[in-house]
Formats: sequence, C-alpha cells, structure tokens
Amino acid sequence: MNTPKDPISRKRREEILSILHREVKPALGCTEPIAVSLAVAKAVEIIMENCPGICPEGWRLEAPFHIDVAVSGNILKNGMGVGIPGTGMVGLPIAAALGAVCGDSARGLEVLSGLSDKAVGRARELVARKKVQIRVAGTERLLYVKATVSIDGQTQASAEVDPHAYAVIEDDHDRIVETSFADKILMSSESGAAAVERKADQDGLTVREIYDFACAAPYNDIAFILDDKKLNLALAQEGLKGDYGLQVGKTIRENQQEVFGDDFMSYAMGLTAAASDARMAGCTLPAMSNSGSGNQGITVSMPVIAYALKYGIDDEKLARALILSNLVAIHIKHFLGKLSALCGCVVASTGSACGIVYLQGGSYEQLCSAIKNMAGNITGMVCDGAKVGCAMKVASGVSCAVQSAVLALRGICIPSTDGIIEDDVEKTIRNLGAIGSVGMKAADRMILDIMLCK
Repeated sequence: MNTPKDPISRKRREEILSILHREVKPALGCTEPIAVSLAVAKAVEIIMENCPGICPEGWRLEAPFHIDVAVSGNILKNGMGVGIPGTGMVGLPIAAALGAVCGDSARGLEVLSGLSDKAVGRARELVARKKVQIRVAGTERLLYVKATVSIDGQTQASAEVDPHAYAVIEDDHDRIVETSFADKILMSSESGAAAVERKADQDGLTVREIYDFACAAPYNDIAFILDDKKLNLALAQEGLKGDYGLQVGKTIRENQQEVFGDDFMSYAMGLTAAASDARMAGCTLPAMSNSGSGNQGITVSMPVIAYALKYGIDDEKLARALILSNLVAIHIKHFLGKLSALCGCVVASTGSACGIVYLQGGSYEQLCSAIKNMAGNITGMVCDGAKVGCAMKVASGVSCAVQSAVLALRGICIPSTDGIIEDDVEKTIRNLGAIGSVGMKAADRMILDIMLCK
C-alpha cells in the first residue's frame, strides 16, 4: 500500500518506537501476581549468587523458603481472584511460591514460563505449610511489591551469613528499583514514579502525532507489532476451544444465530472476550500486554485483529491500525496511571475504537470523535480486581468501541456541552485521566475494603 510522506523526524520516530517496545511486550499470566513472582524470583536469585555453597543444582525445588511479600492495595486487589497459569489456583500466595521455586527474573513478565509439575507441587506445599505471607504495604504507591525471602532451618545455620534477600518493584510491573542481601543494599535506582514521570514528559505524545506516525512510519519499522496477532489470537482460539472462566467469548460465538447475530460486533466481542476468559482462568499461553496489562493488550488489539480477519485486511494496514490502537491506549494511560479504580478496558477499548476507524478509512478528525464518544460512554466503569469476570467487561468495552467508531465514521461526536467532553481531544483525555486517578480514589479504597471483608 502507498503511505503518505512521514511528517515525523527520524529521531522522534525512534523515540516513539522505544515507547512501543517499552509498553507492548509479552506477559504470561495476570501482571499483578506476575510482578510478585518476579520480585520473589529476584530475591531468591540474589541468595543463590551470594551463597553458592548452600545452593546446589536443583536446590530451589527443595529449599525451605520463607517468603514475606508486602504489596500495595491495588496489587492485592488485582491478585486476589485471578488464575495463576498452570496451577488451577488463584491468588498471590501461589504466585509468590512459584517465583521462589522456579521463577527466572531474566524473563521479565514471562517469569513463570516453562512450569513443571514438580515445581507446581512444591509451590503448593509451601503455600499449604504457610511459608508464604502476603500483607498490605504502608505505601501510597499504587503499584508496589517488596518480596523478602529467607531460608529456614539447618541450611540457614550452615551459612556464613544469614541468607535473606529482598527485591522491590515500583510503578511498572517489571521495574525492580531496589535489591538487598543480608541487610546490605545491592542496588537502588531512581524512584519508579520519578522515572515514569520523567519518561512520560520526554514522550510527549499527542493523538495528532500518533495518527501521523501510524500512517507514515516505514512498514519495516512497525511490522513487529503483528506479534499482537500471533499471541492474542492464539489466546482467543484457546478460549473458544476450552471451558475457561465464565466462557463469555465462547457463549457469544455459540449463540451468534439465536441471540447475538453474525455481525462484526459479535465476532469482535466473542474473540476478545474468549482471549480474556482463557487468560484470567490461568491459561499457560502468554498475552501481548499494553501498559503492563495483558487484558488491556488483548482489548486494544483483538477487535482490530477481528476486523482484519473478517474483511481480509492485509498485514501492513493491520500493523498500522495496531500501532495506532496501542499508542492511543499508552497515551491515555499516562494520565490515568498503571493501576487505578477505573477499569483498564475503558482505555484499551478506546484504542481499539481508533484502530477500527483507521481500518475503515477514517480521518484524524473521526479518530478524535471516536475517542470522545468512548469518553462519554463508559468512563466510570470500576475495576474490582482481576478475575474471570473481567471477560464480561472486556466484551462491553468492545461493544462500545464498535459503536463509537461507527458513529464517528458518520460524523457523529458527543459535543463539548456534554459532561467531561471538550472540543480539544487532549483535554478530554486529561479529564478522563483525572477522574480515574484522582476522582475515584475513594471508590478504589471502598472496593478493596469490600473485597477484603468478604
């Protein structure tokens, strides 16, 4: 296909590509428990590096670990009820135990790749013997994990030093900002929040720039984004085959004649929800995440992929649509934060609405209309933790995305006289972010209190 002249400098293009590579990456399992697994795995690796004499090969499968994990309320909220891949269990304790027994921190958000039955069995044993403690940290950070690992019994007595270590994750699910061994700090980096803020200021994205980049960037530079299709479509297909979670996607597809119809909206809802069904129920396939969330990565991409599959869109046009949808979600997420009381599918489905507008030949103005239509529609959908029910919210988000795109393509846009909508799309995005990050703080605390008291 012919692409317009690129209005963006090469240096800026490289900066935007860096943003994409930073925020769009594979993740195995829900990223909140995975962050816990990652921190625990790093702490265990520190012990192994500093005490080689007590850590022979295969030691992790038998080691008498004691694991203490302090997490922010939002990590706890999103880790309480979600399935952990390959275990048939839910929650942070089993995620922490697996991180100790077999996690590989070098894999980042795929820290639990390649689980064995023996590792899962040993992790279950640690949980059953109450060797894993999860507690709420005294922190204002929304995304925070401090995992401390020590060794019980004779192994500890035989060591020259007390073998205990910790690792701290802040503000990004895979950002380790501090490590320690035997009460000595090994590494302490810039505050995660400060780094994120500084990086966001450097990024300085706008919807206009995102649209221009998606339309004109050299295809060879952006073809990598097609891994979205490879990973998330595989999850969707698995969700349609198996009986995962609430079977939202499978039910939509199996009732397309009697209830939902065989149109694009139902097709997109079914595929996207099926991927979420599988992921939230503990499927062992990775998702391509966006802004630290697998569900958001699924929701930002699968409606766009569904359109391409249904209407025979070529790979280059699909890649440009996926670049657009992912960057719009990343841009909005900056004003919201990685974790909040606002359901992430609001942001992600706004991105997919933009991708659908692009695939139907929409203009920049129509893209802005789709964003405003989404902001005026499902802003306020709350996040009450990660769990199998997320697939229903994902389906709702996809439905809204298709509606918003269709209206935008007909020149219909919610006016600035309505609610939080402004004439300027960037101001609208900031309003949405302010509601989710500041306005809903009390709701976030109440949701967590309700969940903890059940």
